[in-house]
This record gives sequence, C-alpha cells and structure tokens, in this order.
Amino acid sequence: MPRFVDVSVPLRAGIASDPPGHLPEIDYYSHRETAQDVVSFFPGAVVDDLPDGEGWAIERVRITTHNGTHLDAPYHYSSTMDGGARAITIDEVPLEWCFQPAVKLDFRHFEDGYLATAADVAAELERIGHELRPLDIVVVNTAAGVRYGADDYVSTGCGMGRDATLHLLERGVRLTGTDAWSWDAPFVHTAKRYAREHDPAVIWEGHKAGREIGYCHIEKLHNLESLPDKGFRLSCFPVKIHAASAGWTRAVAILDD
Repeated sequence: MPRFVDVSVPLRAGIASDPPGHLPEIDYYSHRETAQDVVSFFPGAVVDDLPDGEGWAIERVRITTHNGTHLDAPYHYSSTMDGGARAITIDEVPLEWCFQPAVKLDFRHFEDGYLATAADVAAELERIGHELRPLDIVVVNTAAGVRYGADDYVSTGCGMGRDATLHLLERGVRLTGTDAWSWDAPFVHTAKRYAREHDPAVIWEGHKAGREIGYCHIEKLHNLESLPDKGFRLSCFPVKIHAASAGWTRAVAILDD
C-alpha cells in the first residue's frame, strides 16, 4: 500500500500566513446558529423538529486564490508565456502536470532572502543523484516551512532566482513548489536589493521566468522535511476556477513503501 503524506497547510484565519491586507477571514457558524436557516426551507417546521435542535455547520470565507496551499497558473505571472503566447489560467493547466514523480531540493541551509542559482540547483540534483526528466515536479524545502503561522513566516526562507527557475524549465519541468510564501525571495529582502542596485529585473524574477517558458508552482507547501529527496509522486490538482490566476490544492506526496 502506498503511504500518503499531506504537504498542505490548513487554510486558517488569525495567523501570519500572508502579508497584511492579504490575510484570509473565516466566519464559523455552529449547528445551533443555523437551525432556523434549515427549517426555513420547510414551511411549518420548527427548530424542535430537528434532531437535538441542530442545523448545519457552515463557514463563510473571504479569501484570495493565493491564500493557503495553492497552485499558481502562468497567468498569475504575466499575460503572456512561452515568448508571447497567451498565458493559460488555472482552469487550463494540463492535468498531467499535476501528478508526476517528484524530487525535493533541500535549501534549508540558505539564509533568509538568499536567491538560489542554477549552480545551486545543479549541485543539489547531483547530491541526491537525480537527472531531471520532462514533467518531473521539483519542490524546494526552505527554512520557511517550519515557520508557517509565525510572525516571521512571510520574510523567512530563500527564493528561486530567474536562472535557477529556467534551469528547471529548460529540462522539461513544468510544475515546481516551495514551502515559503513565495517562489521568489521574500519581498522584504528583494526590496533592500532593489534599493542598492536600482535594477527592476530583480523584482519577482523567478515568477517572471514564466514569460519565457510557461510553468506552474505551488506556494505554502508544508512538511517537506518529512519527505525523502526523491522516490515519491506528488498530487496537486487545483480547484477549477474559471479564468483565475490560481487555485487551492490539497497537495499530497505518495510514497510507494
């Protein structure tokens, strides 16, 4: 029997999962609170007609498609991909991209704000003894993974630079992932770099690599440290939202023990 490892975070309000202004909000309604709503569908019924006087438990959420563990479509990064073609939205992402053999790059040792290079990727692939194949999924384990919900989560971990991203895409990878808030280095660190260099190319450079070769990535993965470097598959089908830039996913690693 295969072993399933949940590598998603729970969608949860009241924690530092996103920058201010981008946090999810969830209202919870108990069985007691909704009992009157339930009986209103049945003329003549009263709350006492329901077992234990209970209605249904429901939640109302105010979120973006980028809250929680989610899959970004190429359309999120730009209106174009593959050198000028229309960028695909989340409902157009090929399903075969979302269920493939996967490998893990362990970049937990890099300092916060570090921008991983193509050489870093190549060295890590050599360390784990893996040669990339088309449609392999590549996930990056950063120092941010264990900080989800903590005040410093959004600013923690390394990012993937343009050259590192293209190194993967040029070898046929079309789906990547990270346990950090962003595939790129945390904005607070990139902002300091921009202030020094005044080079607009440093802004969102890993994401913007999708203008050259269209790809998807998952953000806010979790529990990657429990996975082996290779030898597992990843399932990360996104919720099908019409014409959207992203969709939430219950990402699951599958290990054939």
